[in-house]
Amino acid sequence: MAVLAYSLGKREINQYFNIKNAKLLSFIAVVVLLVFHTASRYYGGGDTCEWLLSSGRYLGENVWQPYGCMMHNYKSTEAKTCLSEKRVAFVGDSRIRQLFYSFIKIIDAEQREEGNKHENIPFEVKSSSVNVDFLWYPEANNSMKERLISWTENLSAKPDVVIIGAATWSIKLHGGSKETLLQYTVNLTAISAPLEKLAEEGEVYWVLQDPVNEEVLSGSRKMITNEQLDLYNEAAAGALNGSKRNAKARVRLLGSSRQASMETIGQSADGLHIPEGTRNVGAMILMNSVCNKLLRPIDGSCCQPLRPPNLLQKLSACVFLGSALVMAGLHVLGHSRNRKSRPVPTDAESLEEKKPATAASLLGPKLPFQALCRMGVIMAYFYVCDRADVFMKEQKFYTHSTFFVPLIYIVVLGVFYSESSKETKLLNREQTDEWKGWMQLVILIYHISGASAFIPVYMHVRVLVAAYLFQTGYGHFSFFWLKGDFGLYRVCQVLFRLNFLVLVLCLVMDRPYQFYYFVPLVSFWFIVIYATMALWPQILQKKANSNVIWHLGILAKLLGLFVFLCLFAYSQGLFESMFSVWPVSRLFELNGTVHEWWFRWKLDRFVVVYGMLFALVYLVLQKCQAMSEGKGDALFSPKISNLLLLVSVFSFITYSIWASSCKTKTECNEMHPYISVVQILAFILIRNIPGYARSLYSSFFAWFGKISLELFICQYHIWLAADTKGILVLIPGNPSLNIIVSTFIFVCVAHEISLITNDLAQVVIPKDGSALLKRLGAVVVLSLALLLLTRDSQPGKGP
Repeated sequence: MAVLAYSLGKREINQYFNIKNAKLLSFIAVVVLLVFHTASRYYGGGDTCEWLLSSGRYLGENVWQPYGCMMHNYKSTEAKTCLSEKRVAFVGDSRIRQLFYSFIKIIDAEQREEGNKHENIPFEVKSSSVNVDFLWYPEANNSMKERLISWTENLSAKPDVVIIGAATWSIKLHGGSKETLLQYTVNLTAISAPLEKLAEEGEVYWVLQDPVNEEVLSGSRKMITNEQLDLYNEAAAGALNGSKRNAKARVRLLGSSRQASMETIGQSADGLHIPEGTRNVGAMILMNSVCNKLLRPIDGSCCQPLRPPNLLQKLSACVFLGSALVMAGLHVLGHSRNRKSRPVPTDAESLEEKKPATAASLLGPKLPFQALCRMGVIMAYFYVCDRADVFMKEQKFYTHSTFFVPLIYIVVLGVFYSESSKETKLLNREQTDEWKGWMQLVILIYHISGASAFIPVYMHVRVLVAAYLFQTGYGHFSFFWLKGDFGLYRVCQVLFRLNFLVLVLCLVMDRPYQFYYFVPLVSFWFIVIYATMALWPQILQKKANSNVIWHLGILAKLLGLFVFLCLFAYSQGLFESMFSVWPVSRLFELNGTVHEWWFRWKLDRFVVVYGMLFALVYLVLQKCQAMSEGKGDALFSPKISNLLLLVSVFSFITYSIWASSCKTKTECNEMHPYISVVQILAFILIRNIPGYARSLYSSFFAWFGKISLELFICQYHIWLAADTKGILVLIPGNPSLNIIVSTFIFVCVAHEISLITNDLAQVVIPKDGSALLKRLGAVVVLSLALLLLTRDSQPGKGP
């Protein structure tokens, strides 16, 4: 009865919630969210500088998240670059002096708080021409006004940035009287004019008063209450911006540091001065407000103006719009044909290649333009998410719960959708799809939770990436070994399916090819596998069956490949010189060097060969009937099966203990190329030796496995944000609901891109050899033209 209810439950879910309905819902959700965010920015104020300076929340200890945008953590060199040839002035009381010290410690971490308390304090970095001064003006009075006026009259002494604030001394010296508050308002109104004049050609920030811990204030400060401070803050906001309530204020109010200190003022030693960690937050907020628009850090979306589309982005938009017009024209002319079925997306790395369900003659002239039109709509969503200033972005912050709780959820779902497998062979199609599916989901959770900060999780995810490459070696070797198809059509099909989405994103999102590192990696290894198998002597299963000596020949080929990889692995200079030659360098450079490509390649340099060797051993054993792959049968004899299972479980536990004991990522990564294969083989044996395990698979994981490549690439811009540095926020104020909605849209988009890629592959890659060569020639010419057009540009330095 339970089994029947379970089966009926899944059937009901699949009947009413299929992928077509899901995509329709996701499209409606995107339209609604676009309207909501556009309206809220237009009517509610969408200035990310205002968000940065006014509100936010703590993600963890001293980790501040501004509302709706990302804050960059500036290093000394960046701060010096930003503030070079600039003068910065901090004007105010002891609280401003605290902020001054936190600010200059970003520039020089060795700086000490050694200045006299009630005097001016200069700071200068001569090598970078950076000047930051603190000026002691504890009250907003005529003395402060005269200083500001002198700056407006003497242009040579005028600072580029002014950070100013005062109130506590006025409250303290005059007992918090109402007359003092009125005089404070009058004085602020008087100094607002010179402040606004300074803001015309510079930046001026008025620091709102932080709260106090009234219980620990000394007797001489008891009159400084939070109620008084709120009144003074209201007076400052009204006096400085009262005449511009419907316009952008020239004098910016820094209120977010006050909000941050509300949660930490209890840690204050004297009740007046905020803890160091909190004032460091305030200093970093100021640094982001001043520097983001100049340095444009990828993970600093606050106060960063939009970059106009470049030539390639405009041309891409024209191509998509042109496709839409052509499609409309064909429809009008009567060339519209309804397709009864859609080609099933094939896995470029699988052993079994499914044939398209429709012939090329049935596709019709409208199909490629329709596919490009759909792709254009999707790329518009990509651009809006990660290049336009429409949706919000937030920083990642790792906690164990943000990684392990979603992990438990997907495991439960995977078990719920367990089904009987059609095949019981080792690493059959359903099982490899399942494997790729759960690995991809784990990697997605790893990325969005920021789990790379936790080394044990980082190392286990490194094994998952290695397992993808292991499958690349296993799948392509098996295909060539069994079928011997080295035709150009096969090569173009695989490379097109792997690279189509990434190449489009390179144009639309202005990213270098190497930025999407996994696709260059699998494309490179496919070419290496192809060359290894296709070069003389071509050794295939048919030839090896006729003479056992050919098995030694293929082993010699794999050994030669292994030696070749070792040569490159231990000669970084040779490797980098080969991939730094134009135009090859345009494919593998990131930020002007091929170091990232070297790092990615070296990290998993042997695992593809391991996959090829495993495929050879397995296929030979299968041919010799040394394994039992029947339904419910153990793969080997009971003794061998139990021994292999015991060794596999032991290796799993041993690896986890080792990963937990690693102190640095560098130390772990040095060992990873040599030991990752042990973990991969252990999983394969545990998953396949028991007959009952081989007879089942998770259709939930397998479904995601079929679009794993699209999921991996799409996450960069429509699930994560700021080129993977942050998180896309579609539903502000509710992180859990935001993840649910953004994930739903993201998965639907990835699935649709998989179908589009399959549609275009049937049209773009013809089976006729001469036609294919002509198209390849056109692609080469177009690629060279694009490379020459962008030769002097440097994509990858910012969104």
